[in-house]
Amino acid sequence: MIHRRTLLAALAAAGLFAPAARAQEASTDTLEITGGFARATAGMAVSGAGFLTIASRGPADRLVGFSTSACNRPELHTHINDDGVMRMRQVEAIDVPAGGTVELKPGGLHLMMIDLTRQLVEGETVEVTLVFE
Repeated sequence: MIHRRTLLAALAAAGLFAPAARAQEASTDTLEITGGFARATAGMAVSGAGFLTIASRGPADRLVGFSTSACNRPELHTHINDDGVMRMRQVEAIDVPAGGTVELKPGGLHLMMIDLTRQLVEGETVEVTLVFE
């Protein structure tokens, strides 16, 4: 049986070279979320991406999803090399090793926000709820 737990975090929308001072944090007894940010979107963009670091202070865990009012279709994604071309792919979950860390970063694992309900504006905050097993 899966027991889902949620953790509220915030992503500060930032430009491409966001300073670390904009990082957002959240934690529970066994998980710590740091460095949260989302790239600001341009024009009429229909998707955006969020990034953060998840550290486990206990047993292994899995990020199985997230929700946010900033989009209608939140998905967990990664990048793969497909014959020399980097492509995004949806993943079912993101494993967080016991006592370890996983980094969601540009070019790798990330929170994909599809069908944005609003643009991600530099300096604004995007609230997300992370869902763990």
